[in-house]
Amino acid sequence: MSTSTMDLSKNGDVTQNGRARGTDDPSMSAEIEECDFSKLSEKPRPLNLERRASFEEKSFSELSFGMSPRHSLRTVDNPSRMNDHFDVLYSPVISSLTTPRAEQGGEPHPSVSEAWDVLRRSLVYFRGKPVGTIAALDNSDEKLNYDQVFVRDFVPSGLAFLMKGESEIVKNFILKTLRLQSWEKKIDRFQLGEGVMPASFKVLHDPVRNNETLMADFGESAIGRVAPVDSGFWWIILLRAYTKSTGDTSLAELPDCQKGMRLILSLCLSEGFDTFPTLLCADGCCMIDRRMGVYGYPIEIQALFFMALRSALVLLKQDVEGKEFIERIVKRLHALSFHLRSYYWLDMKQLNDIYRYKTEEYSHTAVNKFNVIPDSLPDWLFDFMPTHGGYFIGNVSPARMDFRWFCLGNCIAILSSLATPEQATAIMDLIESRWEELVGEMPLKVIYPAIENHEWRIMTGSDPKNTRWSYHNGGSWPVLLWLLTAACIKTGRPQIARRAIELSEARLVKDNWPEYYDGKLGRYIGKQARKQQMWSVAGYLVAKMLLEDPSHVGMISLEEDRQMRPILRRSNSWTF
Repeated sequence: MSTSTMDLSKNGDVTQNGRARGTDDPSMSAEIEECDFSKLSEKPRPLNLERRASFEEKSFSELSFGMSPRHSLRTVDNPSRMNDHFDVLYSPVISSLTTPRAEQGGEPHPSVSEAWDVLRRSLVYFRGKPVGTIAALDNSDEKLNYDQVFVRDFVPSGLAFLMKGESEIVKNFILKTLRLQSWEKKIDRFQLGEGVMPASFKVLHDPVRNNETLMADFGESAIGRVAPVDSGFWWIILLRAYTKSTGDTSLAELPDCQKGMRLILSLCLSEGFDTFPTLLCADGCCMIDRRMGVYGYPIEIQALFFMALRSALVLLKQDVEGKEFIERIVKRLHALSFHLRSYYWLDMKQLNDIYRYKTEEYSHTAVNKFNVIPDSLPDWLFDFMPTHGGYFIGNVSPARMDFRWFCLGNCIAILSSLATPEQATAIMDLIESRWEELVGEMPLKVIYPAIENHEWRIMTGSDPKNTRWSYHNGGSWPVLLWLLTAACIKTGRPQIARRAIELSEARLVKDNWPEYYDGKLGRYIGKQARKQQMWSVAGYLVAKMLLEDPSHVGMISLEEDRQMRPILRRSNSWTF
């Protein structure tokens, strides 16, 4: 392992070290009409984050997000407004229609001020400038690595500060993590890819020399020693959110930022032996940061990958190097969107088709392309699948489909427009139909259902932290509230988000902002959950601000251009 410490005041280097959290067949193949993603790469317009005196003055024809036909009051009648190149402005008119007047002009909920107080106390400073928020204000003796700044954990904190108009911390965070990316990364004599972003970093103060250095972890200290695949994706997504929020394109246009994006993309777009456009990933490489049977092509990583590609498309400069990557991104987006929309999507019709699959089919005429055995369908799935509704399943690989619900992947699919409007509506229908299972008394199940008994022992390695209905094995994570709220606003279903937020407000402050909850309904504070967990705090704040002013959704949502929407045809097995 390579570990070095440098004084940044002298040469700008950083320390690498740290601990990471136990962190084609013509009759069958789909035809996709050309969707020219390359035309959608213009720079994002800044959001107008100032609240307007009268929301009612906005007409529904000015709404740019696609409410489903079942829930919209009026169809967007100006097709040209759909060509805003994935960066559509979201009108606060929805706020006047769906948010209680007390939320608009009255006193904020007491939990809001408490949350901001906790969030500000978590700020981490490097040479007098805020560069992030620690994972948790944990008062226990065993702090582990919760006193570090995690890339994925900081995203909701960064969004909260952007929505508050305090963008400096986000800019500083982006630049510092960019510097860390450039550091040499070795684990047991093996060098990681140049574009890998750190899982976390920590500020170290030397009282003798009176200087500060940064200590970063790229997986070499993680439980399980797994490098984070999602950190780079979150970094690109946050960079776009900063650009969209502030209107400041100069940060993204910095040569270092452009290079940082290209390095991340180089890792993901490289060609190899894989026959799928999805990314092959190890267990523990994302929010599900322990062994939970997500090895392969987990939906969380694939959705983040899709969203990062689309974000990079609007951030990359149209120079020689940028154009090369834009062409590669466009090709990958075509293949990735078809693959995920087709083979990961599950609804009642598709479930019936899989139930009747034939096996051992050979050549391009095969309907059961992955040779999935119908007997592998789990019993719980038949009761779980509602008549109206659907979702992206957890994993698809040869002879295996992981039918579990993964919340983050499905919400990101909606926000990135990986999910078509019909699919996004179906996901919302599923959440409403299966409220007790997916939300319960504390939003929101990270995975459903939990695995247990012999399957648990094999899949998790008998991990005592991931017992059934705990932690990543069916635990409830308040941080997911902001993702649900953003998805609800985009699909025109804010009432779902409001109901979930009210559940959270009844307990989060009283329980001192736990990291996660246990039990089928999320009734119990997680047995090893840290208190004052910062992404629980920030997730709540972002959800509240999104519901108060839905125009904020433009930071984190990418619209599908309906004039160039691909048409999927899968004659034998899958239709909407």
